[in-house]
Amino acid sequence: MNLTLIVWRQPDAKAQGQLVKYDVADISPDMSFLEMLDVLNERLIQKGEAPIAFDSDCREGICGTCGMVINGMAHGPLPATTACQLHMRHFKDGDTITIEPWRANAFPVLKDLVVDRGAFDRIIQAGGFVSVRTGSAPEANSLPVPKPHADRAMDAAACIGCGACVAACPNASATLFTAAKISHLGLLPQGQPERARRALAMVSQMDKEGFGGCTNIGECTAACPKEISQDVIARMNRDYLKASVTEV
Repeated sequence: MNLTLIVWRQPDAKAQGQLVKYDVADISPDMSFLEMLDVLNERLIQKGEAPIAFDSDCREGICGTCGMVINGMAHGPLPATTACQLHMRHFKDGDTITIEPWRANAFPVLKDLVVDRGAFDRIIQAGGFVSVRTGSAPEANSLPVPKPHADRAMDAAACIGCGACVAACPNASATLFTAAKISHLGLLPQGQPERARRALAMVSQMDKEGFGGCTNIGECTAACPKEISQDVIARMNRDYLKASVTEV
């Protein structure tokens, strides 16, 4: 396959970025999208040019590290698929592919396609945990969990924190991410003691980070590679409202 790539290049966080065109030849359709970028980078290095910076780790669609906008869509054209799991066979020979970083004020560009997603870490630090005593693991069956609750908690916990929801949302809202983290703990008995405080603290931190508000457009769920449902947002809103009334 021969492709034309139009890639966002930005030397550092303070520099002015621009889209740069690259012609890439002899790409195997069996390569993943990131492997294709690896090939381009090897060729750039051979010519003495700076390689394109992008985040990746597991390359198995699990860690949430990879994240880029491909032809205007977070993670690319396939639903429920991360950029690292997207393969070149889903493009055609001669295609032009535009690759950009996540676009959100709360995700400042560090270099090329790499953005600072530390805002997500700070939201988790605000309340995305349960306070338990350290030591040996408790007996697994000591706290029975109803099967429907366990299923919904597992669905919410599937969130990999990639940021596609923010990148796809016209408001750059992190509501789906925050709601998933609140819900997967709030649905389990271990998360009940801190349920109200968790909702208040995490939503407050989300607002402090500069993310936009949710207006129920639904682009977040459509772009989410783990197909997190908007039901978690409704659950978070209920928890937040109940906690707010209790605080007053």
